[in-house]
Parts: sequence; C-alpha cells; structure tokens
Amino acid sequence: MVHGNYDPRFTDLVKALDDELVNGDEVGAALAVDVDGVSVVDVWGGYADGARSTRWDEDTIVNVWSSTKPVCVLAALILVDRGLLDLDAPVARYWPEFAANGKQDVLVRHVLSHTSGVAGWNEPFTQEQMYDRDAAVARLAEQAPWWTPGTQAGYHAQNYGHLVGEIIRRVTGTSLTDFVRREIAKPLGADVQIGARAADDHRVAELITPPPFQLPPLPQDDPMRKVFAAPPAAAEPANTTAWRRSEVAACNGHSNARGLVRALSPIALSGRANGVTLLRPETIDRIFEVQATGPDLVLGSPVRWGLGMALPTAEFLPYLPTERTCFWGGWGGSLVVMDLHRRVTIAYTMNHMASDLVGSDRTRRYVEIVYEALAA
Repeated sequence: MVHGNYDPRFTDLVKALDDELVNGDEVGAALAVDVDGVSVVDVWGGYADGARSTRWDEDTIVNVWSSTKPVCVLAALILVDRGLLDLDAPVARYWPEFAANGKQDVLVRHVLSHTSGVAGWNEPFTQEQMYDRDAAVARLAEQAPWWTPGTQAGYHAQNYGHLVGEIIRRVTGTSLTDFVRREIAKPLGADVQIGARAADDHRVAELITPPPFQLPPLPQDDPMRKVFAAPPAAAEPANTTAWRRSEVAACNGHSNARGLVRALSPIALSGRANGVTLLRPETIDRIFEVQATGPDLVLGSPVRWGLGMALPTAEFLPYLPTERTCFWGGWGGSLVVMDLHRRVTIAYTMNHMASDLVGSDRTRRYVEIVYEALAA
C-alpha cells in the first residue's frame, strides 16, 4: 500500500507505515525524511477519504493542524534575519493597537513562545468569528492578558497565527498567507499553504476526526478552559470550505510530509536548503533560547519552550533526542522535527486523527524507527 522512494536504511519505516495502513490505524498518511539536504524518505499510502474510495497519492495534502505553527515561526524568523523584526521589541512597536489593556510590554518573543498571556479570545467567540481575520485580530488587540506576560507559557492553540500573522502584516504590508507563499513555499518548492486554494480542493484529504475534545472540570478563569471554549475545539470544521479559505494559521496549514520537510529543512541545515538561503545560523540559534519551562497553562504538560518551538525533554515526547533538536506537531498526530545536530528533518502527516494534541502512538513508532535507522 506504500508508494514513493526511500533509502534502504529506512525499509523498517516503510514496513511500519504499511503495517499501520493494513491494520486500519492509518487511513492515509505520508512520511518524509531529509538528511543533510538529501531526501532519504518520501513515501505515502492509503486513502484520502474515510470511505476509502480515493487513493492518497503523491500530491495529496491534508490539514496539518498545529504543525502549521513552525511555518509561522519560520516566517517571523525570516523578518528577524532581515532586520525588519526585533524579537525583544514590544509588539506595539509594529502593531500600536495591541498596547491596549496592559499589553504595552508584551514582546514579540512572548507571542512567538506562547508566554504573551493572550492565549485565546475572551468569550463569547465563535468559529465563524475566527474566520474573519481582521475582526479577530482587533478583538485580540483589545483584550487584557490572562496572566503577566513573559512569566509563564500557555499554548496559543487557536489564535497563534492571528497574532504572528498580524505582526507580519504590519511589518510587510502582506498577509501571512501571501508571505508564506512568496517567501517560503515558492522559493523552496514546498507544497505548503495557509488554508487551501479552491484549485487544490480536489487533492485535500478528508480528515477522519476523533471524538469531541473533552476538557476536565475547570474553573471559569482557567486558561485551558478559556482557550478551548472560544471557539469550542472541534475537528469537523477542518473539512469545510469556510475553514480552507480562511487564515487560521495556528492550525489550518495544508501540506504533506514532503511539503513540510522542504519548508522547514532550512532550520536543520544552517539556514540553506534547495539552493535557497533563508536564515543565518545566528538567527536559528535564537530558537534554542529557552523562554519557559514547566507545566504549560493550557496543555497541562511540562513543555520546554524555545522561540516558538518546543525543545525535547524526558517528560514531553521523550523519544526525541535533546541535543539541538526542536519540534512541534498537530492535533491527531502530525509532527515536524528539526534535528540540527544530525542535520535531519522529519515530517509525518495523516488524515486518521488520534485523540492526542501532540504526537500519537503511531507518531512515536515512526520517529523511533527513523532514529534507529540513522544510528545504524
């Protein structure tokens, strides 16, 4: 059931994907690995729909949920590298309205690293309101932070792309969607986009969604409850046209494993990939400046946040190496890993969502096999 190309070292990885497709845990999926600028795995298989009537092929793309966030970080770092954005400047330098209600000291790096205190929208706030980008960012600018900015992390699950995207729009005069297309996707030949163009609808895989997201009983003012209540966290909207046409860049990037690897491999390769230089090494180094450690107020897990990326620990995705590695993933299991020590980029995308917010049993199986092959 698996198609594509791979180095023989990764035969066990391809067998694992085939096994998951045969046993039904996967419906459709793709895996890609780049080592030192060379594609050593680019495979896919299964079906693009729950009815198993349409094959997942080479150019199938899927909503990758929060695996979009590293693309947002890369977009911001490109501006940092060009001297157009200062990570240690107040957001209000670029977006004056954001200073309202005690946010005048929120720094750009606080937004990128989930420590801004503006982790979501105040209630009430609906799915449809999230699609109206201009109105949604205006709402965020008016809000007071939910905690003292810079003191703790609370995952900006649904509004991250609105915040980062508005900073980028204020600096460049262009939307995050257009910036990613022009500055990342096109030069790198990366099949990645925020939302999905109408012309690509035919190749977007249907998500097979998990049971509704269930929160534990929480106080009304708990950041976890507030983030996932406004709008209520639901996977089904990602199969709609309204979702695809909007800029919800925290979680509506559409790509496949190959596309994510091509877009994000410059981070693992000292800033240069596919003949294109996007970042200087010193800009990449800033990813590894720890911004927060300990329990994330929204995820509840002990996350070690670098600049916009998580840094592996023994408590959170312990199957990743800790030396010079950064990562993030999406609801249901998609994942992107950038291992600078080994100059490796790994990506996994799929349409049969697990219930996990970051990683899954399948994710772990694939990544462990990749690292076993690299060590052989």
